[in-house]
Amino acid sequence: MALTDTAIKHAKPAEKPRKLFDGGGLYLLLTSDQGMYWRLKYRFGGKEKSLSFGVYPEVTLAAARTLRDEARALLADGVDPSEVRKEKRAILRSEVARLEAATRFSMDSDGALSIRLGSRRMNLSPSETTQLRAFLNATREVLAKE
Repeated sequence: MALTDTAIKHAKPAEKPRKLFDGGGLYLLLTSDQGMYWRLKYRFGGKEKSLSFGVYPEVTLAAARTLRDEARALLADGVDPSEVRKEKRAILRSEVARLEAATRFSMDSDGALSIRLGSRRMNLSPSETTQLRAFLNATREVLAKE
């Protein structure tokens, strides 16, 4: 039988974690510390896996069902939904790192370089920037030979 919002709101946690099943592998995990976590139980490549969708009530029943359906569509296409999630997170992390690096170094139109290290900032004049660039190029050539 499918879950309802009323049934979820009246559910009481027990000493041991328990599951309220909705259908299609979707369930709400009730923990003893008053937590309610959406999970999807599925099989991929002969192994049983689970995927987390978030915490109730931040993720509603309708939203959890939508996420379940999206994951099931991926499974039907032969794709592991947890791997898709890992790839999305890796892309997001690399994008964040790229943006942090871009805000760490900046160069104005004159060629002056500004470097931010935490709350400290170091500014190099255009001539100092040219000297730094020459040093880095020379270092790159020495390291490439080894």
